[in-house]
Amino acid sequence: MNIARDPRIAVVGAGLGGLACARVLQRHGRSVTVFEREASVDARPQGGTLDLHADTGQAALRAAGLLDRFHALARPEGEEWRVLDFADAALLAHEGPSAAGGRPEIDRGQLRGLFLDSIAEDTVRWDRAVSAVAPLTDGACRLLFGDGTTEDFDLVVGADGAWSRIRPALSHAVPGYTGVTFVETGFDHCDTRHPDLARLVGNGSMLVKGAGRSLVAQRNSNGHIRAYIALRAPQDWHVSAGIDLGDQRAVRSHLLTMFDGWDEGLRYIVRNSDSGFINRSLFVLPAPHTWQHVPGVTLLGDAAHLMPPVGLGANLAMLDGSDLAHALITESNVDAAVRAYESIMLPRSIEAATGSARGLDHLVPATAP
Repeated sequence: MNIARDPRIAVVGAGLGGLACARVLQRHGRSVTVFEREASVDARPQGGTLDLHADTGQAALRAAGLLDRFHALARPEGEEWRVLDFADAALLAHEGPSAAGGRPEIDRGQLRGLFLDSIAEDTVRWDRAVSAVAPLTDGACRLLFGDGTTEDFDLVVGADGAWSRIRPALSHAVPGYTGVTFVETGFDHCDTRHPDLARLVGNGSMLVKGAGRSLVAQRNSNGHIRAYIALRAPQDWHVSAGIDLGDQRAVRSHLLTMFDGWDEGLRYIVRNSDSGFINRSLFVLPAPHTWQHVPGVTLLGDAAHLMPPVGLGANLAMLDGSDLAHALITESNVDAAVRAYESIMLPRSIEAATGSARGLDHLVPATAP
């Protein structure tokens, strides 16, 4: 489809991938509108820390003209990894930050704020929930909103995550449970209030593995440690255990029994956290996840290739957004741009999904490591 005027581009979802796409487009003088169902930028916490890889996340930031600002906020020391023994917390393996600072860490909320500060103020339409997209006969697409209104665009980009409302226009695939659940909790002012745990975690992340369960703790900014109690268990593990997830005391007590025999310094993560427990079942899309090209609509990030959270998802989402924007800037028309983007993104995501599945098996082994 040849569009003489500036094409009407809608990005659904104001996450990292969608914002990367919007930022690169605007940097090259293109118009774009981002629709976000959340009421405001502060509607919910954005999650933990991310390590940005040179060839993916950092490449996207370079295309967005934000790499220097990222480095001013990032924590190169956060690259550190410690692997401990579950029985006595002895150090089994240690990887310090690289001399070149290859994968510096940054809080997800800080990174999102970096993108939001870099785009035009009216780019994101908050509290604008999209319910579906309908391809039109002329190659455009119609967005259907939760309030019953519609808007037409030359391209709709589904950047709306795991449970994308845009994906059904391209694919019948739905996410499936991985068999692993993360129970999230956290610690504030860790160096003064939780000094022993702070020493175990170090400046970056700590991993402790047992049979079907692991503990992961990671430094965030402002002295916060975010911890994940990883379990290989049915999605309804709490139901079979007779636990109400709203009863934090009962959740804590049950989780402690699951870590019987573990070092008491490690059980401290379950016993003494400051925040409550948030149950996060991990879902993935089937791999490979591909689709037949449909004019006027495409996907990026988790909407296109939902993977286990082992360090690739956010990086790939940002690269997807940057690559799509670059194609829209350089190709002769919207349809050619989307085809060029999908020809790069889909093979890349297939390879990454395979690696992420192996990464999850390594992170939470079914048997004792």
